[in-house]
Amino acid sequence: MFDQLAGNARVKEVLKRMLESGRLPGALLFTGEEGVGKRLFALEVARALNCRTPRNNEGCGECSSCKRIEKINYPERDDADEWNQIIWTDHPDVGLVVAPKRVLRVEQMRQIEKEANFRPFEGKARVFLIDEADKLNDASANALLKVLEEPPRTSHLILITARPAMLLPTILSRCQMIRFAPLTPDEIETHLTKHKLVDSKTARIRARAAGGSMGRALSGDLITFTSQRKAMLKVLNALVISQNRAELLRSAEQLNEAQYKDEFEERLDVLETLIRDAWMLSLGVRPSQLVNEDLLSELQPISDKLDPSRAGNWILHIEDMREQLIVNINRKVTTDALFLTMAGDVAAQKRPKVR
Repeated sequence: MFDQLAGNARVKEVLKRMLESGRLPGALLFTGEEGVGKRLFALEVARALNCRTPRNNEGCGECSSCKRIEKINYPERDDADEWNQIIWTDHPDVGLVVAPKRVLRVEQMRQIEKEANFRPFEGKARVFLIDEADKLNDASANALLKVLEEPPRTSHLILITARPAMLLPTILSRCQMIRFAPLTPDEIETHLTKHKLVDSKTARIRARAAGGSMGRALSGDLITFTSQRKAMLKVLNALVISQNRAELLRSAEQLNEAQYKDEFEERLDVLETLIRDAWMLSLGVRPSQLVNEDLLSELQPISDKLDPSRAGNWILHIEDMREQLIVNINRKVTTDALFLTMAGDVAAQKRPKVR
């Protein structure tokens, strides 16, 4: 049931209305920060459609169908061929595809097209989740378009991504977008204590350090996240307060060190979140609405000097860089260029207008 999921009350109401009216679109696009529960919501939609004893058009969570949909049968080995296939849950009508490496493949989309045209084997609808849909390339996106253009009446596709800007316009135009907000610290803390996942003191610390992500709060890797925030806050200070380009280049070099190789995109996520928080503060938003509310004292001086239009441009620059990461680019050169471009935006802001 949706009430068991943390946060995003607006999304819950939207999905409930769709299910009650019987007008759930054939293609949905779930967008929002990493770790806010998009996949859990998608599975809850699948349960609502296939539950044997639904309650108010939602899954009961107790029947055999609901319980089997919860279990996704991931391949046991990272190099297994099964990653190139639809990964089925224990329920024969609900499946998931993920990128085997960095790209979702044409064969996976063709499998979805084939399976979507079968009538449900057991339930009322077939549901296919496409995780990290931003990893569709032109070829796989065009293969997916064939089923998006005329989705079978008994099949539903749910695309999940934190980067909707990287999807082709033709994909975006054929999906109804549902936007997920970062979870508030209070929502995360309540969930952790309600389900007795940690003690109350630890729950508060994790909730404040999670950056709006339940996934991060549950991972327990707060030391890494704290280090990431500290490093990216240094970048934001160098951009806005000190305007120190040498410091920016040092930060770019650190970002590309071998020890941080697996954290590269996570650190970009953190930087985007910090920029958004400073941006929101500059627009007069209440501190309680910030993802990084615990960093208010560090973010306030930045927001006082931040031009909101520049913040928007910075996020676009970061998203442009993400698109380039799909191909094998030189990360060091690209990161240097990103930070210097962002610094150039500040310089352009200060330059006097010619009359």
